Amino acid sequence: MMQHNGPSRKRAFHNHRELLRHGENLNLRRHRLPGPLPFLNPTRVHVALEYNQHQGQGAVDAVYYKWTSRNNRKGRHALRLDKSTLEDARGVQVLRLLPQPPGHRSGVACALARACCMFPVWDISYLVALIFTAGRVIWVINGFFVFLPLIMPSSEFHNEILSGGGITAFTGATIFEISSILLMLEAVNENRTGCFGWALSIVLDQHGPNHSSSQPALDGEKSIHMVQLTPKRSTCEHHHANSRNLVGQDQHGASTNSELENEKSWCWFPSCTQLRTHYAYELGFWACLIQLVAATIFWVAGFAALPGVHNHMSDGVIDGVYWTPQVVGGLGFVASGFLFMLDTQTHWWKSALGQLGWHVGAWNMVGGVGFTLSPAFGYDMAATWPQYQAACSTFWGSWAFLVGSLLQYYESLEKHPVEARRASPKSNMADQEANLDLNSGE
Repeated sequence: MMQHNGPSRKRAFHNHRELLRHGENLNLRRHRLPGPLPFLNPTRVHVALEYNQHQGQGAVDAVYYKWTSRNNRKGRHALRLDKSTLEDARGVQVLRLLPQPPGHRSGVACALARACCMFPVWDISYLVALIFTAGRVIWVINGFFVFLPLIMPSSEFHNEILSGGGITAFTGATIFEISSILLMLEAVNENRTGCFGWALSIVLDQHGPNHSSSQPALDGEKSIHMVQLTPKRSTCEHHHANSRNLVGQDQHGASTNSELENEKSWCWFPSCTQLRTHYAYELGFWACLIQLVAATIFWVAGFAALPGVHNHMSDGVIDGVYWTPQVVGGLGFVASGFLFMLDTQTHWWKSALGQLGWHVGAWNMVGGVGFTLSPAFGYDMAATWPQYQAACSTFWGSWAFLVGSLLQYYESLEKHPVEARRASPKSNMADQEANLDLNSGE
């Protein structure tokens, strides 16, 4: 057997996937390419930026384009910057960033406004989050139908659990299935080459924080080149940027680059070659696939919950087509949530508490645990305690799912997140590691 001396799969992009090869006016110093599992594709890359334009040239120290596999699926373009780069040692601003970093009043206000006022129905990531949220609201209602009569019997109405619980269970399971199909389409239509999504320009300014840019430079006064970063939505290569149709194909502005045009085309089903050489090694793809399979199995239980079906089945049939699909589907939700968490981590054992996607996966995993415990208790519905625990598990599991969906909803609207932090000696040492070859795999 030949020994492989090249980098592990998690440390190199394979199959000629060159990240950000269409970037203009940028020299990208690529490094820090970790992945949680050595046999799967990389899940994140930090790309240090260098500008090379007519006004000046140099490096934007400690400003990184943060490519992640999850952000790539969601059409997000994240930046990470060291707060010390906003000003030089003399207090002069050297980096202008639009929009403002997180925590700024205008940034928070814009985020809330987007959540309330933006409805990009052409964005499949938005549709996934919106439909998931609607389905989980229905499951919260289902939780009230099945749990409230046990803790407040006076509130129960005729056939509340059978009709109210059964119809909402079927509706919620059906919406789970639809949103999982869309989630799978999102996974197979990721941007293949990476998309920078920001415009980097050099603004000539005068030295001194109080100097007016309209005044000419005085003798002895030094001009500086201020680096300005702004969202560049017009040239975004993600299919989410196309508002003309849902399937991501731009019918009015076709690219002259045939390779790029093919990369932007919508894909309903990946080819066998793509599945074998790329998607089989994509952690996010497996998470989406498990979610779809779990939702499909879980839908069988939703159909069996309908009034007129559930109340005409024997105990053995109920165990086989109602409780068991819930157990299998719930375990699939747990596995899918865990893989979504893993997709945001640098190591399989190290959590990523600072990543929004990690919390989405964590809350979905908690919801999956609740939806697994509920049918596990439900096998013994003759006793009062298991009946109570089954209803209670559905109730808190539905709320956990809803929290995850609301976070995902916010994530789908924030396409240009900025992560601002203070640099630490440890991170500076990590930034000085040797650059890695992103395209050395075969």
